[in-house]
Amino acid sequence: MTTSDQALPASAAHYRGGRGAPLVLLHGGTSSWRCWESLLPRLIDKHDVLAPNLPGHAGRPSSPLLAIDSLADAVETAMDEAGFDTAHIAGNSLGGWVAMELARRGRARSVVALSPAGGWLPTETRVPKIFVSMRRQLRFGYFAIPLVMRAPTLRRMLMRVVCEHGDRLSPGQAVGVAQDALACTLVDDLVHPVPAQTEPYGDLGIPILIAWGECDRLLTAPGYSDPWRRLVPAASWRTLPGVGHVPMFDDPALVADTILGWALRASAPRQTG
Repeated sequence: MTTSDQALPASAAHYRGGRGAPLVLLHGGTSSWRCWESLLPRLIDKHDVLAPNLPGHAGRPSSPLLAIDSLADAVETAMDEAGFDTAHIAGNSLGGWVAMELARRGRARSVVALSPAGGWLPTETRVPKIFVSMRRQLRFGYFAIPLVMRAPTLRRMLMRVVCEHGDRLSPGQAVGVAQDALACTLVDDLVHPVPAQTEPYGDLGIPILIAWGECDRLLTAPGYSDPWRRLVPAASWRTLPGVGHVPMFDDPALVADTILGWALRASAPRQTG
């Protein structure tokens, strides 16, 4: 399939670019496809990349919060429109959970789930409270955001929940993260407690990597990671050193290499005999 190597404008509902095997990138809750921007130069060299905004994010119409089937439906539609029958899929947080559902539906060639959401008890209230509080603070300080994000120390402090090194983002990138969070209507529909993933995946017949940020402060390990060990017993596991919940902000090269390496492994001919 021939596609354009040019990124769509940041205001677009998705990114599409590159050449090679299909790769779908799924962002986390309150984010947008732009969280993958710093990885794209490395990824589009090897892959035809599709990075859609999930419903309820970045101006897209909302669906019921964490109605995981509805979110997976939306990504399937985007894949169909892109001409992807199957694809390598990488997702962060909520996107990692959606990636696993797409794998269950037979749409994935491989999966890299970065700190996937959903591995909590059905009584979970901590995570939704964090998101509601974050949204409230952003609204209260809306007009000061461009100013405070100019200071590396403040960027690192204010973004500590989602990444370990907010100072590594440019002021413009940090403002974009805040704007995406404010535009996430999904947070308005938060319920307490939020739904959890309870149905195991078993062996889906494809390579699955679950990678957790060593410094993840939102979905802390082992509390939020151990349930995924039970849900996906056939998965491989990896700790990503020195990064937080959204590792693309902390170490784009590490995350890009992780995705590329896992897709390459999945595409390698299997040994027989």
